Amino acid sequence: MALWGGRFKEKASVQFKKFNDSLPVDYRMAVQDIVGSIAWAGALNQVGVLSDDEVTQLESALLELKASVEENPKQILLSDAEDIHSWVEIQLIEKTGDLGKKLHTGRSRNDQVATDLKLWCKETGGELLIALVNLQQALMNLAERESNTVLPGYTHLQRAQPVTFGHWCLAYVEMFDRDIGRLKDSLYRLDVSPLGSGALAGTAYPIDRDKLAQNLGFRAATLNSLDAVSDRDHVIELLSSASISMMHLSRFAEDLIFYNSGEAGFVEMSDLVSSGSSLMPQKKNPDACELIRGKAGRVFGSLTGMLTTMKALALAYNKDMQEDKEGLFDALDTWQECMEMATLVVEGLKVNSARTLAAAQQGYANATELADYLVSKDIPFREAHHIVGEVVLAAIDKGVPLEDLTLTQLQAFSDKIEQDVYQHLSIESTLDKREALGGTSRSQVQKAIAQMQKGQTDILNEQVVGAPGKQQTKLALKQVQQRLNAQKAEAFSVRRARMSDIDKIHELVAYWADKGEILNRSRENIIHDVQNFVVAEVEGQVVGCASLYIYEPGLAEIRSIVVDDSWHGQGQGQALTQYLLEFAHMMELETIIVLTYIPDYFSNLGFSVIDKSTLADYIIEDSEPSPNRHPEDEIAMAYQVSRVAG
Repeated sequence: MALWGGRFKEKASVQFKKFNDSLPVDYRMAVQDIVGSIAWAGALNQVGVLSDDEVTQLESALLELKASVEENPKQILLSDAEDIHSWVEIQLIEKTGDLGKKLHTGRSRNDQVATDLKLWCKETGGELLIALVNLQQALMNLAERESNTVLPGYTHLQRAQPVTFGHWCLAYVEMFDRDIGRLKDSLYRLDVSPLGSGALAGTAYPIDRDKLAQNLGFRAATLNSLDAVSDRDHVIELLSSASISMMHLSRFAEDLIFYNSGEAGFVEMSDLVSSGSSLMPQKKNPDACELIRGKAGRVFGSLTGMLTTMKALALAYNKDMQEDKEGLFDALDTWQECMEMATLVVEGLKVNSARTLAAAQQGYANATELADYLVSKDIPFREAHHIVGEVVLAAIDKGVPLEDLTLTQLQAFSDKIEQDVYQHLSIESTLDKREALGGTSRSQVQKAIAQMQKGQTDILNEQVVGAPGKQQTKLALKQVQQRLNAQKAEAFSVRRARMSDIDKIHELVAYWADKGEILNRSRENIIHDVQNFVVAEVEGQVVGCASLYIYEPGLAEIRSIVVDDSWHGQGQGQALTQYLLEFAHMMELETIIVLTYIPDYFSNLGFSVIDKSTLADYIIEDSEPSPNRHPEDEIAMAYQVSRVAG
């Protein structure tokens, strides 16, 4: 059944119907269409179009339909409905009769599809964020495992200077971190509700669109109805984010394909992500990485196609825009699948450290070190560069590395070269001698490892991150892990609190205060302090909260960290804490304290026990222990926030 038959004398041809119908693609938005319909029924009730009983009947039927779709979404494809909106309406009419026909009052398929798509993008965006974070974590784990593994660095696919395998991993962690930023920016901009914009001119009913947007989980409603129904910027932005990330994934795959080759032999792929040859039994092919590399073009094509579709469309809606979903769905599916496959590749990767070290020792990667040595002997760098070029040429002629040239042979190029030159030419020296920006130090590596094992971060305040050597890889690991924890927190849907969260925050705080776990806070106090709160949200419901109270520049306390009973043990409290620690880092705070009865919990998050008597009197007075607990049970703990630039 079409929703527009009254104007027409004849039925559309079968050929046109097949060409025009979008159900085979947009059936994936069934749940979002139902959720939007429930919200719209409530909005119509508020303006008197639907009675309370009618809304109850519609909501019951729609929730029943939602459960059915979630159990078996492919059932939709058996219908000959034109699109998902038609299918939902047909099903609703079958369940409620003529009442189902009233739901479309004041609503157009134009604002309906725009709303459905944005809801779908929000949900899918959350899954993509989690996939990115999981990939970063896998790379972080590999970086830590291989932090001391020497790897030849390349420019122009020529061996350049030695780095560490851990540093190579962290390079991709940085790329995927930027991908997270782009994705989050895209999700923020699309988080506005078009519902209530009608076909193009807005709805004629006095709908409270801000409240409607809030009920659907949007941060706001759109401000212009023409733009709202014809905007597909969010599709293009998501496709752009996917394309850039797929480019990073393709580079990652290309590196590993090369490292896995017989010529390099630096890594071996797990059998779980490799295939063999139908003809050559000795072959083990890196097919997972090759497919990641190949699928990048597929995602790029979706972006180009959407840009081309939208480039000349007059306002407002045009049927061309029906082409937005197929490419978007495929591209985001592909992106997520490739991230999950890349994670599997990383988790099973074996690194041949002997082979990587041998390769780093070839190709005169220590030539720069010889030039630096000459500079230390008061030879200008440009002259030193020329001298070393001649030395390399001579070594090539003899077929030996620089360190195998005799002192006499080296002195033929400069009498400044002395016996101590050889200590500068080893790979270990090349990595370890850099102690400032871009440098490494073997002694500092051991110190950093020991400090991290104790859960301390003081050393981070004295070092500079960014160099490829062992010391800086260790330091970068700690800094990147802190940032990664914050990304995980956001993937758990931790966000800054809003005024609309006050009642739920007050309810959570009062509940745990009654149990004697935390101090009570009045509703007025929470209103006054709401800008310092964050909340954990699951399916639009606030399930936890925490606040960051700043005492003075450099010092703050995490307070009122509570989670609903039904959500204990699922990571929400950890996510809230990690979010606040990253926020403290952005605020350039130095020390975060907690006064707690569960020190083991905070110890696992990087806090260390401190002497409570060292805290200022005003802090103790401001944080009186619970009347249901013994004062000695309250433990003071502190977290030293890293001040290293990320």
